[in-house]
Amino acid sequence: MRSGTVQGAKRGQRMFEGEKGLVLTGLLGFVLAALCGIWTLVNGGEVSPGGDVSKAFSFNAALGIFLLSTAAIMPLSAMGERSRAWFRRVYIGLALYSYGAETIQNFRGVNPRFVDSDSAFDQAVGNIFTFVALFLVLFYLYLGIQFFRSNAYKLRPEMALSIRYAMIAVTISFAAGIWISANQGRFTGAEGNIIWLHGLGFHALQAVPLVAWLVLRTGANARARRALIHLAGSAYLLGLGAIGWQTIDGRSLVEWSLLSIAAGACFLISLAAGAAALRRAVRETRMAGSEKRAVGV
Repeated sequence: MRSGTVQGAKRGQRMFEGEKGLVLTGLLGFVLAALCGIWTLVNGGEVSPGGDVSKAFSFNAALGIFLLSTAAIMPLSAMGERSRAWFRRVYIGLALYSYGAETIQNFRGVNPRFVDSDSAFDQAVGNIFTFVALFLVLFYLYLGIQFFRSNAYKLRPEMALSIRYAMIAVTISFAAGIWISANQGRFTGAEGNIIWLHGLGFHALQAVPLVAWLVLRTGANARARRALIHLAGSAYLLGLGAIGWQTIDGRSLVEWSLLSIAAGACFLISLAAGAAALRRAVRETRMAGSEKRAVGV
């Protein structure tokens, strides 16, 4: 069984490889987001009595990005073909229900997550949506665990390291999402808004692995590559922690405080690590190109 898992992983080392279904499901989110965006521009977002198509726009776009990011890292998880297929089918099904519930219900004037309707249908859709959200979390935690195992690290060490940081950030986002549900809304305290913590954590799936992807295109040694990934990942997590603390205190993210300054500084450090990797990768690519042209001459 273990050898089958490793062999399956070796056949799927490239990002996105074998994940056409997840990619198409992610792209569907952008199509739905575009339709909701056009509707919102023409007719406004609010739909009486409790729907808001603009929220369906942001949800569909965010889920689409999330699924595309998942499709990118799935081949690097060292999961066997059967495990990947099982995860993929279940996650696509959960995502399709989420798209449908969020989009259709908001067009019908119903908030699918916080249902304020006596309709048995609307209540059923909302209750199922709650369980779907829970399974989205649980299944993703299962995927995240794979990157903390030795097989994934041996397959692509730098990428696995970056994804570990990203998965911790995603777990924080999931916790913030559960907080929103328990709180019956995104606002907390005087001016706190949980949605920032919820959203920024998911973007670690793009930010930190991108740094790893860039450093792999440089001539830096393994120790230097890992150091830059550690810097980008740890700074991102510390920034999330500062935002979470500010939110727990019920304060706005833009309110001047030591926490908001710390969050900004941490994200700038993470961004600087990515910029440094990009600069070196571009410089070395240009140097390699110049050497090839010189040899050709």
